[in-house]
Amino acid sequence: MDSAGSRTPRTSPRASGLGGTSRTAALIAAALLATVVPSAGASAATPPVPRIDLAVLVVDDGGGAVEAITAELRSTGVPYRRVDLADSGRPVIDAAFLSDTVSGRPRAKYQGVVLPHESAFGPDSAEQAALVAYEKTFGIPQVDAYTWAHPGVGLDYTSDGGFSGPLDGASAAVTAVGKAGPFRYLDGPVTFEDNDPSISESYGYAGRPREGFTSLLDIPVDGGGRASLIGEYAHDGRRELVVTFAYNQYQRQFRALSRGIVEWLTQGVHLGQNRNYFSVHVDDVFAPDARWDTVRDCTPGDFDCPGGDGEAGENPIRMTAADATYAAAWQKSAGFTLDMVYNGGQGEQWKTEHGGTDPLAARLIADRAQYRWINHTYTHPFLGCVQDNSTVPWQCAKNATGATLWTSRSAIAGQIRDNHNWAVAKGISVDRTELVTGEHSGLKTAPQQPVDNPNLAGALSDNGVKWIASDNSREPQQRPVGAAKTVPRHPMNVYYNVGTAAEMADEYNWVYTSRADGGSGICESNPASTCLPAPLDTATGYATHIVPQEARTALSHVVANDPRPHYVHQSNLAEDRILYPVLDRVLADYRGLFADNTPLVTPRQRDVGTELDRRAAWDRALAAGQVTAYRIGATVTVKAPSGVTAPVTVPEGTRKQLLLGTGVFGTPYAGARSAWTGPEALQSAITLKLPTA
Repeated sequence: MDSAGSRTPRTSPRASGLGGTSRTAALIAAALLATVVPSAGASAATPPVPRIDLAVLVVDDGGGAVEAITAELRSTGVPYRRVDLADSGRPVIDAAFLSDTVSGRPRAKYQGVVLPHESAFGPDSAEQAALVAYEKTFGIPQVDAYTWAHPGVGLDYTSDGGFSGPLDGASAAVTAVGKAGPFRYLDGPVTFEDNDPSISESYGYAGRPREGFTSLLDIPVDGGGRASLIGEYAHDGRRELVVTFAYNQYQRQFRALSRGIVEWLTQGVHLGQNRNYFSVHVDDVFAPDARWDTVRDCTPGDFDCPGGDGEAGENPIRMTAADATYAAAWQKSAGFTLDMVYNGGQGEQWKTEHGGTDPLAARLIADRAQYRWINHTYTHPFLGCVQDNSTVPWQCAKNATGATLWTSRSAIAGQIRDNHNWAVAKGISVDRTELVTGEHSGLKTAPQQPVDNPNLAGALSDNGVKWIASDNSREPQQRPVGAAKTVPRHPMNVYYNVGTAAEMADEYNWVYTSRADGGSGICESNPASTCLPAPLDTATGYATHIVPQEARTALSHVVANDPRPHYVHQSNLAEDRILYPVLDRVLADYRGLFADNTPLVTPRQRDVGTELDRRAAWDRALAAGQVTAYRIGATVTVKAPSGVTAPVTVPEGTRKQLLLGTGVFGTPYAGARSAWTGPEALQSAITLKLPTA
């Protein structure tokens, strides 16, 4: 479980306001202003408008709050420079570090500053004075990542009608000013996580605003009224975003608020973009899935289950025509489209073995236009090395010389081709560039198969496959497979081999309870796992424990700017249809929190692959220092290496400079406009015109 860490911010009650820095700050401000005032002979009435570089300065004390904001900047593609306060060799924060002059124009090197708290360098230090002067001179905003409520940040002490203590389960509200400003994408209350009643997960200070303080997020307090947890403090020619609760990058309350923190910090103009993604792949469509045995605690058909032969076993789980009808109706009512990851040959085999008819296939094919479809190979074979199942776990078979035996290129290519052709013959629209192999086979599978099948890349090329799914729990990063690239998918913890809620709870107990409680004990020996305090009631455990936990996990991916799809299996749409409660919970929680201007984005596999590919190229360009971006007045200029598109977020009303005239920039999302973009024809840079009204 992730905890927000230390309750007390790294500051002291006396660290408030400018203290003894005012005289030093005035001297530094004068020095900075000297770079803005024109030289002798220039018109004193028209000083040059400063250039503000689109990058953020992060001053890091090693705490969870700064780490969380840094993670948000990194994941969304916002350039930043980190200064580690614990590094004895770090640069000194002075006027030269913060600003200079470029082509006769004063330049602010950072558009915003993130500090651990309001006085990270000490209230009387020269570095704090330099930062204060810089922010005043160029109008640079500052985020105080985590501090306490006191007059130095524009708040009353918590003893004056405020609150301090654990916030677990608290419901905070975005104020009217917050909804009109940086948090305009939020609609409902922001609820603080309370995943374990025995652990304090969040701690905070809520203070009543003083003059100059505008609350953006607050909670009710005893005695009536409300006290602030996030607000803007305008004072002495500066603006600070004051956050008075602890958090880490994984907690839902931070994930919900992180976009707004960045929007406030950058004044809505920054490199990088953020979306909330949620796609769900349903694997093995048309195929049966093996069923968990609640007596033997294994899955008949699996090689590690007594009598297993690799087939679906007795009494397999397969959707019916009624399940398909329900899926189509659910999609319509939920406003959400599933990706059907299909095995056409498995359907043909089922039809042959069951009197030549298959009502399920007939229903799904009749409703084919209501779904998206992805090739899952014709009969779902293992496409890696030839498996030797004489041992548990299996191992790769070898020939007489000790060389690994591999599934051939022609066999892999045939599986891909035949499944694609089957879909085309049925009138199903399928993208040839997308592929999900059975069990992600063909790709390396540690520890038995540490490398990709050497025949896989050629077979992908033979069929025009550009995007092949991988398991995010094994390979979270995109990588090349010949000319194709992987698309990592999140496995949902709704098992492939269960059709009922009771079966799901029973297998969950086997995995997550101790040997003393009748479980496998895996949770005891695996350091990445945690045992349940007691086995779940198989009659109620799925609804009361597994559904909310799995929905919470999925939603944490959704609000983390993570485009990777989630995957389940057709068995989860059959019998008790156990997937739907999880999806309903995710959709309800999401739509209860976010405004209509921030809809879920449900990309296809190819679009996820493209997004990850663009991000990797952008990150490489940033790391190499190959990106230049700045704002001068209402004009934004971005230069990136040839072939690298740039993610840019700007306010509504922004227009892009075209060869002749301007055009509307980007697409609307979360109350802003954003897009991956490049220079127009005959232009060497991206030029955007911000709205001036």
